[in-house]
Amino acid sequence: MGWRRHLALAAFGALIALTISGVLPLWLGGWCLLASAVSFGLYGHDKRAAQRNHRRIPERTLQLLAFAGGWPGALLGQATFRHKHRKAAFQWVFGLCVLANVASIAVMLLEFS
Repeated sequence: MGWRRHLALAAFGALIALTISGVLPLWLGGWCLLASAVSFGLYGHDKRAAQRNHRRIPERTLQLLAFAGGWPGALLGQATFRHKHRKAAFQWVFGLCVLANVASIAVMLLEFS
């Protein structure tokens, strides 16, 4: 199992644990799980579209979902479908989206707790 899958599973575990323990509000944990499920599905859809030369999901959409909290699902989608994992420019922006999401959640929790 690759590092992307391990990191995604660890993020899901942390997300669930933080939500159950009350550190993350239920709405925020639920939002991140929903955004992750949508991200995962879109990676699968985009991979199939790429293979069939059909209309693709814009990279901006995938990145915005990652920024909005769906990065664990996106990471799992990259590992499962072997999609977008080698494109350096995409991965660079994806990494920034992950960092921005984690930082914004951390700031929000510090400010509003």
